[in-house]
Amino acid sequence: MSIGVQKVAVPVRVMPEAEGLELPRYETAQSAGMDLRAALADQGRRQVVIEPGQRALVSTGLRIALPPGFEAQVRPRSGLAVKHGVTVVNSPGTIDADYRGTVKVALINLGDEPFVVKHGERIAQLIIASVTRGEWQVVTDLPETSRGTGGFGSTGQ
Repeated sequence: MSIGVQKVAVPVRVMPEAEGLELPRYETAQSAGMDLRAALADQGRRQVVIEPGQRALVSTGLRIALPPGFEAQVRPRSGLAVKHGVTVVNSPGTIDADYRGTVKVALINLGDEPFVVKHGERIAQLIIASVTRGEWQVVTDLPETSRGTGGFGSTGQ
């Protein structure tokens, strides 16, 4: 891996529907995310069809145990989004360190054609990230900025 890249051990349990599939991995030395694969074998089927405008919750067949202070983010794959209009509904989806259930991906088809998700297909990316927790400090006034309260397009087109 590259200099400056933090590593953390993440225990993973492979469920029966994902047996034989590759574990998520970084495709290049500079990749930030690992590709997640659809694990459909337990459902007696090898594919799921997502019609235009429809959603599907697709299992990865993996359960993970993130260490305290870390989260996993489920993000869309750019190729699926650009080529087929398929993306992650709640992007980024957050997996908390205390979650032990199967990682699933909520996909939506924003394209014009049905999209077929096949067993073993790469469907999303997983990013492991450190967590920073904010602590609220109630004040009567906030520091001024040149932008002020302008939002939703106020800084340009």
